Amino acid sequence: MDSQEFVKIISEYILSKKGYDIKILELRNVSSIADYFIICSADSDTQVKAIADEIDKQLRERGIKYSNLEGYDTLNWVLVDYFDVIVHIFKKEAREYYNLEKFWGDAPVTDIKDEPVTEVKTKSRTRSKK
Repeated sequence: MDSQEFVKIISEYILSKKGYDIKILELRNVSSIADYFIICSADSDTQVKAIADEIDKQLRERGIKYSNLEGYDTLNWVLVDYFDVIVHIFKKEAREYYNLEKFWGDAPVTDIKDEPVTEVKTKSRTRSKK
């Protein structure tokens, strides 16, 4: 699986746990640290943990393990390192404070549209005539 496909898959896992404001920074021509950063926001410790856990669970099922995990104890900013792709899961306030997008301002950025999964349920009623 190439890095671009890997980024797309991880973004889907983030969206499945209601992560938002997802930005993909392409670092290939800017730094040798990684090909991509995925940055997303969450509203609570619980949500940060849920996103990190979902990414880890789904990728382990595919036989992919992270090389490093940081911030899981505090859940303010969790970094999950998959070598070519590094995932940053921030609580909203921490993301505003650290502002990685500005720090890596030379990197091309792709915004992932937050598309909530909606399910429409309808009940069909059968009326009997008397």
